[in-house]
Amino acid sequence: MNVADFDFELPETLIAQHPMEPRDASRLMVVNRDSKRIEHHTFRDLVSLLKKGDVLVLNNTRVIPARMIGEKEGTEAKIEVLLLKRLELDVWEALVKPGKRLKVGQKILFGNGILTCVLLDILENGNRRIRFSYSGVFETILDQLGQMPLPPYITAQLKDQGRYQTVYAKERGSVAAPTAGLHFTPELLNDLQKKGVEIVEILLHVGLGTFRPVKVEDIREHVMHSEYYQVDVKAAEQINRAKQEGRRVIAVGTTAARTLESVSKQGRVVPGVGWTDIFIYPGYSFQIVDALLTNFHFPKSTLLMLVSALAGRELILKAYGIAIAEQYRFYSFGDAMLIL
Repeated sequence: MNVADFDFELPETLIAQHPMEPRDASRLMVVNRDSKRIEHHTFRDLVSLLKKGDVLVLNNTRVIPARMIGEKEGTEAKIEVLLLKRLELDVWEALVKPGKRLKVGQKILFGNGILTCVLLDILENGNRRIRFSYSGVFETILDQLGQMPLPPYITAQLKDQGRYQTVYAKERGSVAAPTAGLHFTPELLNDLQKKGVEIVEILLHVGLGTFRPVKVEDIREHVMHSEYYQVDVKAAEQINRAKQEGRRVIAVGTTAARTLESVSKQGRVVPGVGWTDIFIYPGYSFQIVDALLTNFHFPKSTLLMLVSALAGRELILKAYGIAIAEQYRFYSFGDAMLIL
């Protein structure tokens, strides 16, 4: 299967630059895999679209202000550091721009030296391993000096940084938001629970690899990035009970879907923590996920391949064609799709 099989033309005007207000006012396309029917709703219609007993699985990761601008020690040369993955307490894998300006052992100063980091080495993938030095609490300093790492296709200024967080975000560690969850409001979640929809939280810290393009022609040769996950015993028991009783498990976002499929064994969720590099593309047989809430994704992306694995490539590309014709908003701040 070739990467070109997942290509489509997207007008740049359909790339959402601002989040919808209120959150649940975004549009929602419903794609039924059995009937092939495509319907148009708003996101707040989710209450009527889901059934009592459905299990809605949320990724409660929280985006950190991972983008920092500093200066190379002894110069005024600006260096941008994007934190990607925490390796140890104060050691991170990071993307450094421009990387050629910094050699192993050199320092970067942030906030007039409130925070410094030293380049430890250059990794095989071109990223850097750095160690921070500071006085106080790292997370507090990062909140003061860091910026929200918005995707490169969002060029407009985000006035409210909280709009790039889900309302249920808890565990810090992501460098990108699980964007399907951005549509939820506390009121909508409450209404779903009142209806009898069971809410379950799991964790996957989203990495920069979410935006990494597929550079090989044969998608089976693509190597996925690894991301940290946690699924606790309570969440596993709730999901396994639903599967046993024939109730639907609905993943909110591709991150939740990848996590659930990563911890599946013989149709059951096994609790635990670890790193997953699972790559889901057409031909994959889902073990846990019965339905998926997701946004509209990049052409030729691994995210588009995942939703195509669930709904079928032809149906998804048909839905995307309709979305473009109907002026749906795409990507992180865009509209949503519910695949049933």
